[in-house]
Amino acid sequence: MRGLSILAAFLGGAAVGAACGVLFAPEKGTDTRTKIAEALRKRGIKLNKAEIDSLADDIAEELGAE
Repeated sequence: MRGLSILAAFLGGAAVGAACGVLFAPEKGTDTRTKIAEALRKRGIKLNKAEIDSLADDIAEELGAE
């Protein structure tokens, strides 16, 4: 069980790190949101534009970027 929690913590940290890298990249917000949408669709997660915008805003808020 301990190994599983370490793996979960690692994967969670990797996801947060990837989100930070994407959000703070020097690209337009629309380009970044398009990349996020493409990455999610490749993993079988389908969101409409409003949901993607909301997700990006929530991530930015969590990271204190706004």
